[in-house]
Amino acid sequence: MHLKDIPQIVQLSIPEKIFLVEELLDSIYAAEVDVAIPHDHISELEKRLARHRSHPDDLLSFEDLCKKIESRK
Repeated sequence: MHLKDIPQIVQLSIPEKIFLVEELLDSIYAAEVDVAIPHDHISELEKRLARHRSHPDDLLSFEDLCKKIESRK
């Protein structure tokens, strides 16, 4: 399904589209359906967790992260 297939959605304002997305997400959460996590996502998370466990001090505080991002602008 694509937006072009539903012209009523294309014509909505940005706030209306955001509201629609929120409604769609709420309906998905309410369905309580288990969604399989792709194996490559699990593998990546396991790698990141292993790296964190072996180098726990390599993390930035939220404030330092914000400063780093701001300095790139």
